[in-house]
Amino acid sequence: MLAILPKFMHSASQGSACRQAARTFIALSFASAIALSSPVSSAWAAEGVVAKVGNVEITENMLALAAADLEQQFAQVPEDKRKAAILSALIDIVSLSAKAEEAGLGEDPGFKERMAFLKMRALHNEYFQEKIAESISDEEIKARFDQEVKSITPEKQVKARHILVKTEEEAKEIIKELEGGADFTTLAKEKSTGPSGPNGGDLGFFSAGQMVPEFSKAAFDLKNGEFTKEPVQTQFGWHVILREEDRDEPLPSFEDVKDTIRQILLREKYFNVVQDSKKGVDIEILDENLKKQYEEAQPKAE
Repeated sequence: MLAILPKFMHSASQGSACRQAARTFIALSFASAIALSSPVSSAWAAEGVVAKVGNVEITENMLALAAADLEQQFAQVPEDKRKAAILSALIDIVSLSAKAEEAGLGEDPGFKERMAFLKMRALHNEYFQEKIAESISDEEIKARFDQEVKSITPEKQVKARHILVKTEEEAKEIIKELEGGADFTTLAKEKSTGPSGPNGGDLGFFSAGQMVPEFSKAAFDLKNGEFTKEPVQTQFGWHVILREEDRDEPLPSFEDVKDTIRQILLREKYFNVVQDSKKGVDIEILDENLKKQYEEAQPKAE
């Protein structure tokens, strides 16, 4: 089982792998369709023909494919003019591809090899989108979330303030003032050299591993409401620490990690599908050096 949630207790989830796969599929499908100058499908035509270049019909769907493929090139074009700019580029592509066909470039072995690769890549991406990405439901993601939550023992956290000074003598003087009834927050604002000083030395909640060992041990050894009776030295200087309260580290909500769990499920399902697709297939790598590198890379990929 993957320890999903602990890795994302303090970070936002990343963008969806589904959307990225869809963008890749669109771009490669567009490249294949245009480079081959193949007739548009009836499904595309149903979306409406916006232009014709010879016997090639340009549809709204083809424009959408072009927009995805040429997104970066037209990013600076005003939005109200972008569609016309993309149509212009698409007309140029179709026109020049017709010339390439007339010149016999479509029969070039190198071109055919590139197109064979693009076709395989597009089919790979379409299979990923339709059979893997779209098969993952919110219910499946929620079930995985619940499963992971049950396996987690939340870490203990403490909320503390500190006053950081350069010398042990300064820290001892501050402790004397505190023992005399001085307010910790006020002293921190007046005397702490740390970045939290203006906020009264407030460090918020933290787990043991989030602070340097000396500081963490001192803070966790205190009881709520207590401050250190002896200065605590770290590489940053000398600290006086006040522990205010403690709690169990809160778990993220389902919405916080939903996209992250989706990505993990996508990665797992993709790996399993690819491994299954290679069963019974004779894979022979003729270059011995490349074969060795490939075999060494497999455990890392897994």
